[in-house]
Amino acid sequence: MPDFNTPSLRLGIDLGGTKIEIIALDNTGTERLRHRVPTPQNDYPATVETLAHLVRQAESELGMSGSVGIGTPGALSHVTGLMKNCNSTCLIGRPLKADLEAALGREVRLTNDANCFALSEATDGAAAGAEVVFGVILGTGVGGGLVVRGQVLNGINSIAGEWGHNPLPYFQFRHAQADHEETGTHPATGERIVHPWPSERECNGPPCYCGKKGCIEAWLSGPALAADHVRYGGEDLPAHEIAQLAAAGYGPCSKTLARYEERLARALAGVINILDPDVIVLGGGLSNIQRLYDNVPKLWPRYVFSDRIDTKLVPPIHGDSSGVRGAAWLWNK
Repeated sequence: MPDFNTPSLRLGIDLGGTKIEIIALDNTGTERLRHRVPTPQNDYPATVETLAHLVRQAESELGMSGSVGIGTPGALSHVTGLMKNCNSTCLIGRPLKADLEAALGREVRLTNDANCFALSEATDGAAAGAEVVFGVILGTGVGGGLVVRGQVLNGINSIAGEWGHNPLPYFQFRHAQADHEETGTHPATGERIVHPWPSERECNGPPCYCGKKGCIEAWLSGPALAADHVRYGGEDLPAHEIAQLAAAGYGPCSKTLARYEERLARALAGVINILDPDVIVLGGGLSNIQRLYDNVPKLWPRYVFSDRIDTKLVPPIHGDSSGVRGAAWLWNK
């Protein structure tokens, strides 16, 4: 029986809403194999069978067995052994870990996909060697994962790092009388900015799919950035086009990104004040907005309780592959 605690082959699986991807890494982190298949829709038994088939197929192709780690769009309750907080609703309340272990006849390690992203970048990515790493997903939704000394920290409720459903911190320094009143310059760019909390409408916050209002996800996801642009009189554009137009110097889009940066700075300042991470790595589609890495840290001194801030804000090295690589690295010790 292979010793999966020190495996020579690590299989990682990223279970997404539309696709399932498997990767095989050797001990050096070199990719040996990668496959991608569609995710069975609203069919839990078929999902489990697809996961097991991908593992068997990979091991057959490589001629050796490996450890299995899986990143999921949700969390596993340590109390019940059932899945919760899943974007793929067919997983909710299901014993995914136990069912996959039964299908494969071995232990499987499973965690949230944001944790896998953070682990990948902490292991051999942008935060390699850092003691405390916070990985942030800024995409269709907002997620987070926490890695301490090379190990994922899940927490007793399996929600460590889930900052996306905290309320956006207010941190209001000045009061604006009008809905679109400008209240100063962006400290990082010098642009005139609109105060991010000028009205009762914004203080209540936009609705979030979780049922609450004003969640960080409802302000900082890609769709939230696009909605904020419209809220302030802009055209209905996707987030990536807003970023492109801002880079080209288009004023309304630049102001939208300035508001976004200020809100992101406040949200991350709360993380820094609690966790004090060495490195924060951004992932997801919005992590491609290069100005974030210069502008957001310049805003932190307003909100972080420290005379100096050494936390680094960096883009990922492995990009879209970080989730599946991190799943493989769940067996790094």
